[in-house]
Amino acid sequence: MKPSFEVCLERYAGLVIKIGAALRKGQSLWINSNLDSAPFARLLATKAYEAGAAHVQMDWVDEASTRIRYELAPEDSLRTPPEWRTKAMEAHMEAGGSFLQIYAPNPSLLKGIAPERLAIGNKAQAEAMQGFRRYVNQNLNAWSMASVPTPAWAAAVFPELSWEEAEEALWDRIFQVNRVYEEDPAAAWEAHLAALNRRKDYMNAKRYRRLHYKGPGTDLTIGLPEGHIWKAATSETPDGIVFLPNMPTEEIFTMPHKDEVNGTVASTLPLPYAGRVIDGFSLTFTDGAVTGFSAKEGYEPLKSLIEMDEGSRRLGEVALVPHHSPISNLGITFYNTMFDENAACHLALGNAYAFTLENGTAMNKDELASRGANTSLAHVDFMMGSGELDIDGETADGTLEPVFRKGNWAFS
Repeated sequence: MKPSFEVCLERYAGLVIKIGAALRKGQSLWINSNLDSAPFARLLATKAYEAGAAHVQMDWVDEASTRIRYELAPEDSLRTPPEWRTKAMEAHMEAGGSFLQIYAPNPSLLKGIAPERLAIGNKAQAEAMQGFRRYVNQNLNAWSMASVPTPAWAAAVFPELSWEEAEEALWDRIFQVNRVYEEDPAAAWEAHLAALNRRKDYMNAKRYRRLHYKGPGTDLTIGLPEGHIWKAATSETPDGIVFLPNMPTEEIFTMPHKDEVNGTVASTLPLPYAGRVIDGFSLTFTDGAVTGFSAKEGYEPLKSLIEMDEGSRRLGEVALVPHHSPISNLGITFYNTMFDENAACHLALGNAYAFTLENGTAMNKDELASRGANTSLAHVDFMMGSGELDIDGETADGTLEPVFRKGNWAFS
C-alpha cells in the first residue's frame, strides 16, 4: 500500500535536501523556483532549516514575465541581462553555499517568439551565467535539481487528462522514479547508486578508445580522450561533500574528445530547449563538429543552439542509460530533460565537465582543449537511445566489445 500523498511529499522534500543538495548544518541554501512550485519550495525551506541551514534564499522565476520580456523588451535589453542576480548567485557559491533548482519549465513557453530574439537572449543569459556555472561545472559546491508538477508541464505530459488528474498522475511518476514509495527510500537510493557505481567502475577499467553507435538513423563513432573518467550519479566537492546533482538519475557519463566524433545521430525523444520543443532531428559530425542538421520541429532553436559559439557545435558529454530504466519503463515522454535524459542514452552539445578528465579541474582552458575537452556557453543534453541501439567499445588494440545490445547493458 502506498503511503499518503502528505507522507510522500515530506519524504521527497527530505531526500532532495539531504541526498540531493547534501545540506550541512550552518550552510546557506539558494532555492531557484518558478511561482507554480512555490508550495514545494517553501517545504524545502522548512526541511533545510530543520537540517540546520543558516539561511535559505528564495529566487523566484515568473515564466509569464519571461515571455513578456521576450515579446516586448528592447533588443538591447535582451543583450544585457541584469547583473545583480548572477552576481548574487556567484557570491552565494563563493561563500560555500549549496544550490537547489526546482526544474519544471513550460516546454512551449516561448513558442511563437521570433527566433532571432530567442537566440540573442539565450546567448546573453549563458554569458551572464558563466561565473556561476564555474562552481557547478567543477563541482566546487553541492548543487541539485528536482522537479514538481506545474500546470503547463503536467498538461504537456498528460494532454488527455484534466489539470487535477494530470497533476496527480505526474506526482505519482515523480514519486515512483525517485523511490519515494519504497519502505526505506534512503536505503533504496543507496542500493541504486551502488549499482550505478559498478557500471561506472567496469567502464573505467576498460579504458575504451572509442564508442561505436548503431541504431535507427544513427551510425556514429565517438572518440574518448586519454584519461577520461566515467562518473555516476553522485558528485563530490573538494571538501568531501557528496551530493546528487539530478533527482532522478540513471546514467553514467564521461567526456568525449571534441575533435573525434564522426557520423550521424538521430534523436529519439523531443528536446525542450529555451521554451521551445525540438523534435525529429538529426546531426551529422565531421572531425567533432556538426556539419549538417535537420529537424521536423524546432529547426530554428536547434540552429541557434548549434550556432551559439564554436563549442556548441561539438559534444561535451556522452551518457549511457539502459532502455529498461525505471523512467523509460513508464512509457511516457516527460518533456523535461532531467527526466527524459534518464530514460535513454544521450549526448550533450556544448561544454564538457572538467571533472570527467583526470586532473581536469586543475587545468586551464588551453590545457583542457589540448586533451580534447570542449568549451562552450552551452551544455544541452539530447536523447538518442532506444531499444534498438547497439554500442561497441573499442579497446587500445582495436578490438570491439559489446557495451549495449538492443538498448541495454551487454554485461551483467
